[in-house]
Amino acid sequence: MSGTNTDVPSAEQVAVEDCPVREVLDRIGDKWSVLVIVLLGWRTHRYSELHRTIDGISQRMLTLTLRALVRDGLVRRTAHASVPPRVEYSLTELGRTLLEPLTALNRWAAEHRDDIRAARERHDGGRPGG
Repeated sequence: MSGTNTDVPSAEQVAVEDCPVREVLDRIGDKWSVLVIVLLGWRTHRYSELHRTIDGISQRMLTLTLRALVRDGLVRRTAHASVPPRVEYSLTELGRTLLEPLTALNRWAAEHRDDIRAARERHDGGRPGG
């Protein structure tokens, strides 16, 4: 079996400033975006539902995350003219295309979490914190 994978971008492709991978990772690589995308993959949510469900996220950070995801075309914001006003968030078709790679990443993480923890312990010499 070859030690190279032709699907892996070259170092030159990743190092350039206008790299599509870097641009996407800037969006989904933050602490909250993946959680929001996965939750919206299940169903449409109201802002308050998202805020209650995502442990530890502040209102400000949820607002910023949703705005960025809407701006990037991954999430749709729908405001309903009701009293009180109701705003719902759902994934766009583009956002739905992210569910497959995120599911694969989740599966990989679950399968290899213990391996990574063991490697950290070996590296750190069995001492917490290195």
